[in-house]
Amino acid sequence: MQQIARIPELAGVELVYPRDLDDIDELAATLARLNLGVAAVNANIKSDPDFVAGALTSPDAAVRRKAVTYIHRAKECALKLGAERVTCCPLADGHDYAFQSHYGVAWDRMIESVREAASYLPEITLVLEYKPAETRVYNTLSTAAKAILLCHSAEVANLGVNVDIGHSILGGEPPAEALMLVAASGLPLYVHVNDNNGKWDWDLVAGSCNVWEYMEFLFYLKEIRYDGWITSDAVPFRQDPSEIVALSARFTNRLWRWLDQIDPTEVRQHLVRNDFIGLRKMLDEHMFSFQPLESPAPNLS
Repeated sequence: MQQIARIPELAGVELVYPRDLDDIDELAATLARLNLGVAAVNANIKSDPDFVAGALTSPDAAVRRKAVTYIHRAKECALKLGAERVTCCPLADGHDYAFQSHYGVAWDRMIESVREAASYLPEITLVLEYKPAETRVYNTLSTAAKAILLCHSAEVANLGVNVDIGHSILGGEPPAEALMLVAASGLPLYVHVNDNNGKWDWDLVAGSCNVWEYMEFLFYLKEIRYDGWITSDAVPFRQDPSEIVALSARFTNRLWRWLDQIDPTEVRQHLVRNDFIGLRKMLDEHMFSFQPLESPAPNLS
């Protein structure tokens, strides 16, 4: 936590339940002392051995109940820590072979489980994170569109979608388009930023492989006037963790400020005409001119 607090661009953290929350009172005191907020509590429903054959969609009702209880406990932690949301990526739910799962029954189980999970402590929003694959060959909640459908099907008010850039890239959907689908749905929105080469979810620093796509994503965050958290989900397997987090925050902050130099109305006019060449010509004079500007930066975690 001390290292995080020393990074000036960072305003908070995302915490994982149950891994990070053994002593929540001590953690809350540390966060308060370091003036760090909590963007979200992440409910991990994939690592427990009981979830190996599924969590929210498990054929075993007791296992589904355990997965829902994990989300309930995560919500309790979020409430104590002053976080507005719990995020959950149901990576154990899916299938690996044809004729392994009844898709209709699995979908109904997920709706029922999500409805029950979201209904508890309704003041804490549950945002669902999609991913095309891993840990299953085919994840049940694989796309932004399916996450939107699930939220609407559950018919509870406090459900939203966590748009993870890397998951969209891995699944072949433009991250900015996924973002705008969620915005059009009217559901609560939360974002994870990272990057990969489209072959695996490497959780690299955002913009390290797909810089134009990241710039486009940030442009559309501004377009919808997003004022929530932008959370780095980069994993520094072989690099210094604090340096990777700082790099991600610094690069995101500079792109965000760079976009303030661009007239959004003019960009929009080019976009609605599908005028790619005209837009690129317009951007040429600004490209990579990352001069510090006095403009509000996003909430980064």
